[in-house]
Amino acid sequence: MSGGDREVMLALENVSLSYHSSRKSFDHGSHHVLDSVSLQVYEGETLGIIGRNGVGKSTMLRLMAGILAPTSGKVWQRPGKTSSLLTIGLGFRPDLSGRDNAMLAAMLQGASARQARSYLEEIKEFSELGDSFEERVKTYSSGMLARLGFTTALKTHVDILLIDEVLSVGDAQFREKAEAAMKSRISSDQTVVFVSHMEGQVREICNRAVCLYKGAILAEGDPADVLKAYNDIG
Repeated sequence: MSGGDREVMLALENVSLSYHSSRKSFDHGSHHVLDSVSLQVYEGETLGIIGRNGVGKSTMLRLMAGILAPTSGKVWQRPGKTSSLLTIGLGFRPDLSGRDNAMLAAMLQGASARQARSYLEEIKEFSELGDSFEERVKTYSSGMLARLGFTTALKTHVDILLIDEVLSVGDAQFREKAEAAMKSRISSDQTVVFVSHMEGQVREICNRAVCLYKGAILAEGDPADVLKAYNDIG
């Protein structure tokens, strides 16, 4: 699949997702999270997804990652490419240490056992977890989980990195380091889809942005224009 001169890495084609509910406020017992959404992600770009709480941003990332299946429509990923959804603690086993979880995560993303082991010290150093890297992750704070998840995804070199609000979690010093690392990856042609409520991050990091509203795409294109549409929602 190609988008003009740019290769399409991932695409949503008329994707809808509905949940059944017993609440009478939903039409016919269904809650429509996304409604006929079509979107392409191009090789080497950083795409920002913004929108108010509950509009389906995280759901869209989970569809892209293959964790959820759409009610209708199609999610396509370029054959032979690997993707990773980075969100707080997703897929971590609470009974295992940070080191063991990083090892498993790297292998699930396609690394061999030898490759995964070679990443571990770098993950430990960048995440700044210190001795906690050897402790079970059920003892971790949300910020520690975010640092472990971000660093593991960053250091295992997947083709498509899907990021859910992680850069908004943790202390200011780590956020600054994480943003610098993301900018470095962006300059090396990493393909990134990035959900954030922080307008400054979207403006600074993203090449293109999408604003979701009521389960549909309200605006798409230059981040400055999309952020204006986002703020005009009120």
